[in-house]
Amino acid sequence: MTAGARAWQRMLSGRRLDLLDPSPLDVEITDIAHGLARVARWNGQTRGDHAFSVAQHCLVVEEIFTRLEESPAEARQMALLHDAPEYVIGDMISPFKSVVGGGYKAVEQRLEAAIHLRFSLPAHASRALKTLIKKADTIAAYFEATELAGFSMTEARKFFGQPRGITREMLPIEPMPALEAQQRFLDRFHALEAERAAGGRA
Repeated sequence: MTAGARAWQRMLSGRRLDLLDPSPLDVEITDIAHGLARVARWNGQTRGDHAFSVAQHCLVVEEIFTRLEESPAEARQMALLHDAPEYVIGDMISPFKSVVGGGYKAVEQRLEAAIHLRFSLPAHASRALKTLIKKADTIAAYFEATELAGFSMTEARKFFGQPRGITREMLPIEPMPALEAQQRFLDRFHALEAERAAGGRA
């Protein structure tokens, strides 16, 4: 990096988040929700009057995750936050991640740890939890690909597999305006926070 180059981003909350050494103290859920609601999935190549945002994708993934297996609120909250670093780094499509390589992943993992620690979650999901979240994420990608991104079912099955036990009707897949996605993400986050505080399950 060039000497003196800025490595932090100023958030609307007033926080300055250092991308090289992010502090949990500079993470705010309002900034996350605002950013994710304005980051488009599939590089914006989706049908509809609105972009299909990462905030809405996170809601879909958490819904699928909840349907796949009964889990404590902490696990469901990590599912909701699985793409939270993208409020800073954007949604890079998988083919481009392969080109960029490990540097992107290192930044993403540092951001994930700061976000999780801010909300008293483990810095990273366990291997088993990560696998289950990834399964929900892949199922979401199948429905997004076929409903919104122009993939044929045959093509989507090749890349994402055939979902079992989950149907499109179960999911909030219709693209929402940014403000609606932002508010729904916040509402779901706070509902899970309250459930965690009460020590309950859904």
